[in-house]
Amino acid sequence: MSRRTAWALLMSFAAAVTLYRIWLVGHLGIDLYVDEAYYWSWSKALDWGYYSKPPAIAAAIAMSTALFGDTALAVKAPAFLLYPATALVLAGIAQSLFGHRAALAAGVMFLSLPIVGALALFVSTDALLMFFWAAAMACFLHALAHGRWSSWLATGVLVGLGLLSKYTMAIFLPSALLGMLWVPAYRRQLATCKPWLAALVAIALLAPNLHWNARHGFPTFAHTADITHLGQPGGAGSAPLRYVLEQWLAFGPLLAPLLVWALLRNRPIWADPRIRMLVAMSLPLLGLVAVQALRAEVNGNWAAPALLALVVIAAGRIPGRWLAPAIALNLMAAAALHHWPDLAPALGRPLDAHNDPYKRARGWRDFGEAVAHYLRAHPQATVLASDRELLAETLFYARPQAIAAWRPQAHSADHYQLVAALDAPRTGDFLLLARGPDNDAITRHFRSSQSLAQVRIRVHADLERTAHIFLLRDFKGYSP
Repeated sequence: MSRRTAWALLMSFAAAVTLYRIWLVGHLGIDLYVDEAYYWSWSKALDWGYYSKPPAIAAAIAMSTALFGDTALAVKAPAFLLYPATALVLAGIAQSLFGHRAALAAGVMFLSLPIVGALALFVSTDALLMFFWAAAMACFLHALAHGRWSSWLATGVLVGLGLLSKYTMAIFLPSALLGMLWVPAYRRQLATCKPWLAALVAIALLAPNLHWNARHGFPTFAHTADITHLGQPGGAGSAPLRYVLEQWLAFGPLLAPLLVWALLRNRPIWADPRIRMLVAMSLPLLGLVAVQALRAEVNGNWAAPALLALVVIAAGRIPGRWLAPAIALNLMAAAALHHWPDLAPALGRPLDAHNDPYKRARGWRDFGEAVAHYLRAHPQATVLASDRELLAETLFYARPQAIAAWRPQAHSADHYQLVAALDAPRTGDFLLLARGPDNDAITRHFRSSQSLAQVRIRVHADLERTAHIFLLRDFKGYSP
């Protein structure tokens, strides 16, 4: 197989997978998941930071909706585009290290990973993080091989953009340092200013986000510490075993043991500087999340960037006769997940709140249209809620003129409470969206309150999207 043929096959496969995933969104009837709607609302007020994430996800959605329109598919477009782009970058790395056959294998393998199949229908910070990690790794390896200033500076820029996507990118720096220390030929470059300048460039790009956090009381850092349970006592129970199983399944039920076999069957492989560098780009993040799993629950996607270098190793070191069935098994697993809503009824298991993997992304379009009916009747009203999910989905699907977040406490629990809190007496009408009918803790702070309706959108027999709507007038403040 020629190099041109390998790349033509990879490009065709990437295009086919992308078109299939775009089709799946409509076929499955998926609306925006709450975080997607949340990020979309950020994209309408671009800033250097947000409550729970750095700003790159908002900027990416702003660009995609400017290009493709303010639709759900346009919001998801960064995911549709960045995962294939990441596959091509990994293919480029594999080609430079192991040849064009490995390039084809790496690109196809990445797109077939179960974790990519699970993430690819939804826009998230993981799509940006994995792209910038892969691109930074490509530039870093080129910088090590050729020592060019341009490659080192590009590495710094890409690491900085990764940091603006998700703080997990910070692990790239010690990973790169470990690789340079582990490979004797690269150690002498630590005595030059090039790698250190690259690190400074990355930190400089993050500086505006750090300044934003400082002005707002470091909410993003506090949120990150909260979800990772920093400072809390240990006692994770089965979390470590669950973490190992999740990483195994994320890489592939057959592909993961094949990679372990390839690395352990031949000890001289560890003397290969290519393998050492790729392992160094993976091991620190895998280890860090493993340590976290000893303390508390972790999410399976937290270590996702660590899989990128492992894909390149697998492409270069697992024989093709074994790679093919491993990739095929991954594709079948992804197809089973994606088409479970089609398969379940045929197997006598109607979809419900317990077996629908896409339940959290269903029913919101209809919910928004129902709320929009009351917005048309009260066009000057500000939508008020204490629930981030209700506000995010209503913003996208009902498009109110203004929102306000109920925040009687001093600290903010989400971005709406940070930037749109109802924090002072205000005249005018408010449409309160609440989960339940009893909201005296809120309504008593207004001059008048009128119950308008209950919105109920049936998703499954045991799952509804519901909200009670109240018309409130003149906020008197939080004082009793």
